[in-house]
Amino acid sequence: MDLPQYFRTLARYNRIVNQRLFERCAQLDESEYRKPRPGSLGSIHGLLNHILLGDRIWMARFEGGEHSTPALNTVLFDNFSELRSARIEQDQRIEEFFEHLPPNFFSHVFRYTNNQGKEYEEQATIAVGHFFNHQTHHRGQVHVMLSQTPVPPPSLDLHRVINP
Repeated sequence: MDLPQYFRTLARYNRIVNQRLFERCAQLDESEYRKPRPGSLGSIHGLLNHILLGDRIWMARFEGGEHSTPALNTVLFDNFSELRSARIEQDQRIEEFFEHLPPNFFSHVFRYTNNQGKEYEEQATIAVGHFFNHQTHHRGQVHVMLSQTPVPPPSLDLHRVINP
């Protein structure tokens, strides 16, 4: 499997596991979904918003757009159903982008300012690797938070999702 195909696989995996997580989160009552919990961003709702925010930030960079970074605890959608719809749209955008990578995409260097005002430059392969790793890292945190609720978390193992 070459690098573009690997990233297309990760884009597909991203869509599938996000669907699984949102299906389970939809089963939670509002208090469990928003309950403050130890860990990044304080709740399932906060983490799901953060994952979407991170995806939007990086996709804008990959597509040649925005170079600045908003506050990483920005809540994009306070309503679960709106967040879920935006997640579905974002996952379609990610899959489409990686299915049709621009020529020489992996030779790009992305310049941006992080949320603390520091300037960075990232090679495309590292930036894309981080993009997918960031999703996985925070979905793992959502998985742990779900395990603290009456709704069991879904399987998120890459090899079980891609080759069931």
